[in-house]
Formats: sequence, C-alpha cells, structure tokens
Amino acid sequence: MSPPDGQSEQEEEADGLRKVIHVDMDAFYASVEQRDDPSIRGKPVAVGGSAGRGVVAAASYEARAFGVRSAMPSVRATRLCPNLIFRKPRFDVYRAVSQEIRAIFLDYTPLVEPLSLDEAYLDVTADIKGMGSATRIAEEIRRRIKAETGLTASAGVSYNKFLAKIASDQNKPDGLCVIRPGEGAAFVATLPVRRFHGVGPRGAEKMARLGIENGADLATKDLAFLRAHFGSFAEYLYRAARGVDLRQVRPNRPRKSVGGERTFSEDIKEPEALRETMDHIVDIVWERIERAGTRGRTVTLKLRYADFQTLTRARSLHHFVADKAEFSQIGHALLEELMPLPQPIRLMGLTLSALERGEDETPRAKDGQLSLL
Repeated sequence: MSPPDGQSEQEEEADGLRKVIHVDMDAFYASVEQRDDPSIRGKPVAVGGSAGRGVVAAASYEARAFGVRSAMPSVRATRLCPNLIFRKPRFDVYRAVSQEIRAIFLDYTPLVEPLSLDEAYLDVTADIKGMGSATRIAEEIRRRIKAETGLTASAGVSYNKFLAKIASDQNKPDGLCVIRPGEGAAFVATLPVRRFHGVGPRGAEKMARLGIENGADLATKDLAFLRAHFGSFAEYLYRAARGVDLRQVRPNRPRKSVGGERTFSEDIKEPEALRETMDHIVDIVWERIERAGTRGRTVTLKLRYADFQTLTRARSLHHFVADKAEFSQIGHALLEELMPLPQPIRLMGLTLSALERGEDETPRAKDGQLSLL
C-alpha cells in the first residue's frame, strides 16, 4: 500500500476550504470502442491483447459483471467470460477524446490536474463562470461530455481531493455524489477499508485481523498503532480516516515516473509465478509508457512482502531504455537478483523514471466563492 500521488507533508499546504471535482470516465477505453462500433454495444468487451500473455487494459461494465477487471491476464478473463469480445487498444483515439474532455474542463477552471486519459481533478473554488455551485459545474460538465463525445462520466464533488475521488466512485456508472463540508469524516466512517485508495485485498485482510473493517474502526487507531503495523502508510491512513487531505490540485505537476503495480489476492513466492507476474506488469507499464509518449533511464522494481515490508531495487542506464524488450530484460534481471525470496510477496511493481518530457504531458482568477450546495 502506498499513499496516492506520493506527495510529502512538507509539500502539502492548507489553503482554506477548496471546491474540488474529480471526474472519472466510465469504462473509458471500452466505452469508446462500444461507441464507435454499435455491434458490440451492450456486450462484454475488453480492450487489450487476447492471446498468449495478453492483459486486459479495460473492461466494459457488461464484462465486469463476469468478474473481468483491468490488469487481469486475458486467458483468465476469457475463462470468466467465454463470450468476451477483445479489441486492440487505439491510444491515438483515446488521446483525442481525452483532449476533447479536457477542453471542456478548461471552460470552467484553469486548475485541471489530469491523472490519466480518463480522470482528472478540477479546483473550481474560483467561480469564473458565475454558476454559484460546484455541484452545478459538475452536472454541466457531465452533460457536455455526454453531448459532445457520446460517453458518460461520473463525478465526485467535495472540499478535498481524497473525498472527491471517493465520491466519484460512489454512484458509478454515470453518477454524481457530493460530500459537503462537515460531512467528510461521517462519510468515510461508513466505507469499507477496501474503498481507501491504496488498500488492496491483502491489506484489507490484515486490517480485518486487527479489528479494522471500515473508516470508523480505522479512526479509533492512533498514529503510533498505525505506524507499528503499516509503516510509512500510517500517516495517509490516519488523515484519510478523518476525511482530511491537504493536497492542492496541481495543474503543472511534472510527471516524474510511469509505472504500475499489482496487489495479489494470494501471496506468491514460486519463481515461475513471479516471472509470469513480471511479464504481465511489463505489458501494462509499457503500454502506459507508450501512451504517455515518454522515455526514461531508470527502471525500479518494487516488492512488498507478506509482512508489509517493502523492498526496491533500481538500475539506471546511460541511455534511454530502447524498447519494451530492454525494459522487460531489466525488470527480470532485477527480480532474478533477489530470488529466492525470503518470504512470499503480496505486491509487485515496476516503474520507469528519469524521464524525458513526453508529448502527452500537457501542462497542467478569482471571483465569487462557490458553494457545494
């Protein structure tokens, strides 16, 4: 488990009560494919490779009903849903649609922090269009996205990024949720800990063993207890359980790395299972690297053991990583150096850093204050 956005407390600033919207497109890649091919609308669709070591990059809601999820090996997805329709990713199309959506956001605020092609934070504290309500802005943005792209989006509205992101997932798909000032702690108290960003299945199991099932249980634990059991993740958990998040929406935040990680439903240790997992993660991360249009010199492997200890190993090159094959070779070499592992792992991740700025990294006034009402 790791805190979202990786921002230190020294960088965080309390700057008054903000009005934040988190917009998250519904099954974005799969929805674009269904929009562009009417014959597959209403059917289970997966975007990704269907053969060999292919990985699901996105799944339609019809596919999710069968248990198909992103980052799942395609062979497993097909077993879960024999009628699953695969489509190869079309990132040029997804990028173009994402730019249309981002242009809509910028009509309402210059403070747009894209997290990926299909989600972003918006700080609408300054009411530049005189609409008077962050909720009205979110409603209009969702309406315009549907009218101009034919796609649906879900949105969360609140007074910080953590709550807005949780809210956007509350009424998916095609939903809106508002968490007003003073409601954050009570809202979080009802949430299963699995809903907290960064808490995977194994983390939730560990919390259950410690008597922590939901946000209310988590809020009863002091910082010393959380540090003893969750290390550096403790500060994030402590604040999140109270609905606190001081991070600003940062439209010009430079990308420092591109990566991905996978938390397993069961801990793994066998060398072949580890190597196969590495192959899947390479597929996922290289796809993201290509999507970002960037390149880098440093590859970092991250392993989290069953007891939550985290280990990282990195290798830096004098040249940019040439291609997927070289990226894979470095990742596997870092893994082989650590085997045999002293204990099973619950998470594996791979990251490319020391980046050259990519083409897709679009750089991210003040009148009346908005109400969330």
